[in-house]
Amino acid sequence: MARAYASTILDAPVEAVWSVIRDFNGLSSWHPAIARSEIEDGLDVDVVGCIRRFWLQDGAMVRERLLSFSDRDYSFSYNFETPAFPVENYRAHVRLMPVTDTDRTFAEWEAAFDEAPEDKGKFVDIISNGVFQSGWNALKTVVAGRTAPSGARRWSGFPPNKVWCSTVIDGPADAVWNVIRDFAGMGGWHDEITMMHMIGGVRSDKVSGTRDFYFGEGHLNEKLLHLDDAERSFSYCITKSDLPWMHYVSGPRLWPVTDGNRTFAVWTGDWVASPQDDVTLIPSTEQNVYLKAFRTVQERYFSIR
Repeated sequence: MARAYASTILDAPVEAVWSVIRDFNGLSSWHPAIARSEIEDGLDVDVVGCIRRFWLQDGAMVRERLLSFSDRDYSFSYNFETPAFPVENYRAHVRLMPVTDTDRTFAEWEAAFDEAPEDKGKFVDIISNGVFQSGWNALKTVVAGRTAPSGARRWSGFPPNKVWCSTVIDGPADAVWNVIRDFAGMGGWHDEITMMHMIGGVRSDKVSGTRDFYFGEGHLNEKLLHLDDAERSFSYCITKSDLPWMHYVSGPRLWPVTDGNRTFAVWTGDWVASPQDDVTLIPSTEQNVYLKAFRTVQERYFSIR
């Protein structure tokens, strides 16, 4: 199947952006290609299965069915009922994620579909740039400077992980991945990590391999649980630590920001500890481990000097 994709960073918190785009009938208020829109049968815009009928500026009519919708994950998906292009099996997905260190929003819009052999690649470019990216460009102006709606609670109250943090790195996702993929290389992008090596001399891309290192004065071992070059992610668990936590599992994942050839970088962590210990462990891990590591990657490898 062909895949169209466009992603960007919006200068508003995720709750503010979601309050605009969650309206499945609201494209005409921010996308320049849409003249007017309506929901068939008088259904609400967040009823899964509803169909939006809209007209392009050239008069063409398109119908799309809402397939999934999540206020918790700031996402929805839809398909073509009456296509805008001569493609088949079209399914699109829109998702927002917070950029936690600057309170901005990562936004991605993607679609998978089948093209006729003679059209190979044609509609990938048209949809990626003419539909998705042009929409993001227009939305930037609409949401710039907006604040979260009164009473909005991120993630509907609780994040998906004990620590969920993110930032933007000014380099292509593949280049950033080439830096952080080395499971034994974190000493090169975190000042407090020293003497890191793989136990037994195994390769750093061997899943089940364990790295041994010092973090300040603390001595830790961490085992690689998964490594995924396609989604640019890995995860690991702690097998030896002086800190008061159990069942620690953590890892980063990278997304390409096609608008500006940048990287949206997320790091998550989960563990079990007492509430009293978590008061210190949660903010310290977020700021002094995860975000500090990403910021050091930015400074050492992708800052313009």
